[in-house]
Amino acid sequence: MAANAGTPIVGKRRHHRRAVMADINVTPMVDVMLVLLIIFMVSAPLLTVGVPIDLPQSQATTLDQDKDPLTISVNDKGEVFLQNSPIELKDLLPKLKAVADAQGGTEARVYVRGDKKVDYGTMMRVMGRLNSAGYHRVALVTEYEQGT
Repeated sequence: MAANAGTPIVGKRRHHRRAVMADINVTPMVDVMLVLLIIFMVSAPLLTVGVPIDLPQSQATTLDQDKDPLTISVNDKGEVFLQNSPIELKDLLPKLKAVADAQGGTEARVYVRGDKKVDYGTMMRVMGRLNSAGYHRVALVTEYEQGT
């Protein structure tokens, strides 16, 4: 009987199961992450939209803002933009009143951006429309003055 202990038993299975693989294959995950990185690198500069304006400089401090502000921009050609969409000066007052009705009042601060070369009369017409619409909290946007 002792001689029979080392020989395999014929009735048992000869197929052995593979051991469970506990390693994580990270190659597909790295591929997906690199593709996402490239997508975000390409799309990030496109997210900063706005009207290109050469702002004047001042030494005023920045204002804290808690939500997306209402912005009116005037470029060097005298074109007026409400947020990022162009608007005729004659249509500015009705649009501002509609925004005030949608937001529940005119207590929100309005940011006015004007190019250095914009006509003073155009800026005053925009400011007059803001006043007529009931907006009295107006902030003029500038760049911080360097070197003074």
